[in-house]
Amino acid sequence: MVKPDHQDRVPDAPRELPGPAGPRRWAAAAQARFEGSLAQSFAVELKTLDFSQQIILLGAGLLVSLLPFLILLSAFASARIDDDIALRLGLNQRASGIVSHLFTSSPAVLNVATLTSLLFVTAGTLAVAGSLQQIYEKAFRQDHRGMRDLYRLPIWVAGLCLAVAFESIVGRPVRNASVGAALAELVTFAVMTPFFWWTMHFLLAGRVTWRRLLLPAIATGVCFAGLGVFSKFYFSSTIISDSRTYGTIGAVFGILTWLIAIGAVIIIGVVAGVVWDSRSSRSRTH
Repeated sequence: MVKPDHQDRVPDAPRELPGPAGPRRWAAAAQARFEGSLAQSFAVELKTLDFSQQIILLGAGLLVSLLPFLILLSAFASARIDDDIALRLGLNQRASGIVSHLFTSSPAVLNVATLTSLLFVTAGTLAVAGSLQQIYEKAFRQDHRGMRDLYRLPIWVAGLCLAVAFESIVGRPVRNASVGAALAELVTFAVMTPFFWWTMHFLLAGRVTWRRLLLPAIATGVCFAGLGVFSKFYFSSTIISDSRTYGTIGAVFGILTWLIAIGAVIIIGVVAGVVWDSRSSRSRTH
């Protein structure tokens, strides 16, 4: 018998060793699904607006203008407004007590120091309004008009005060009710949606139609309501923990986080509305 020659044997096909080919295919598939998707459009718009930088600037601007304004208002009115802030943050009794120490002050008297504080607060508030105006101009691809729209900023600040006061008057009894948790966010949505609808139209000097601004306004109202729900589960423990670590001033860190979250809500709301409206218009065209 002739013995088979081992050299003539056809070698078996090499086994495919496990490697990164699978993950690479998954990454390529995920990238292909991401390209042209709603998520990509959303991410691109956030990058265009410098999302991370803008929310920090808005939060810091609100902190240096809103918080001193509330303290001065509380002093001039000889009334405490910390309860209203605690309600907006969804704080429990212990966290509310910590926040109340920030607003402990004697009735204010009108002097040079008070006038200087008012000037700085006014300047900070107008700066926040100007930043918001530029965010909307970028989101809707509008040119910045500069000094021509400067008068709109103090008018918007007055409108903001009226909207916040109205939301507080309507929302306080709702929040104190037994089923107020859900109804309070409905009130927030019902007040903030028309307010930001008007805000965008007013700060953009009517250059964008009401119809095009409706979806961004709705998205902003939804985000504000969502922030209210999130606040109830987050800020009480955060303020208590920070106050234990840093003392009473630790409550400021929690409030700063809340103000930064407000900046995020405003930007996410307008971007979501712009992307939503753009894709809806595109689908109607095709």
